[in-house]
Amino acid sequence: MNECAQPIKSVPKKDGNGELIFSSPFVKRKELLHNVGFRDKMPIGLFIALFGYLLGSVPTGLLLTRLFSKKDPRQAGSKNIGATNIYRTAGKKLGLLTLLGDVLKGVIPIGIAMRLAGEQWGLPSDVWIAVAGLSPIVGHIFPIFLGFKGGKGVATALGIYLPISPIAVLIEFFVFAGIVWKWRFVSLGSIACVITIPILIAFFRSDSQAYFILSVIVAALVIYRHQGNIARLLQGTENKWKV
Repeated sequence: MNECAQPIKSVPKKDGNGELIFSSPFVKRKELLHNVGFRDKMPIGLFIALFGYLLGSVPTGLLLTRLFSKKDPRQAGSKNIGATNIYRTAGKKLGLLTLLGDVLKGVIPIGIAMRLAGEQWGLPSDVWIAVAGLSPIVGHIFPIFLGFKGGKGVATALGIYLPISPIAVLIEFFVFAGIVWKWRFVSLGSIACVITIPILIAFFRSDSQAYFILSVIVAALVIYRHQGNIARLLQGTENKWKV
């Protein structure tokens, strides 16, 4: 039998740089795929991120108002689907349920990532956790189910930070409550919190640069969605919170 026609039984090895070395150019594709390590497969963090984006895209406030109220939040108040506008236009109960739902959209994906994501593609687990954490807020702000026109991301950001640093969230709660109590502007409290929480994340989670980068990106997204609120605050026309 021709020597080249014999089946190849050699197993590829890796050199010092992690590159695969084959003893023969006739190694079959199936054998190559069989011998690729687990870390070279599609990272589970990407699947969690996709799930997080789709979950974040679910418009909690809009669904609740359509089920239990005749009002469309996109046509009333600030025309936003977030908890604050739902509270103002559809009542306290639906507003609080919207808040809970939007928070859970942040908690669930990052909680799953913390349990399942590991080091893959040469990236540590906290990077994949941060990617999974970013996905629901991107979904909430740019939801595929609403033509990429969604909420402002504050409640979902809260859900992201809860598993990462509960102590940072607790401190920001008092910051938010103090600002809203004194000036009655929910938007001002929200903006102040997203701006300052990266400092707290850097302090309390100094073990992870990825979490700090996540908090900076989240801050940029939330501030971007609050451009109208910032303009009204500067003009003195922003709506004040009424209990």
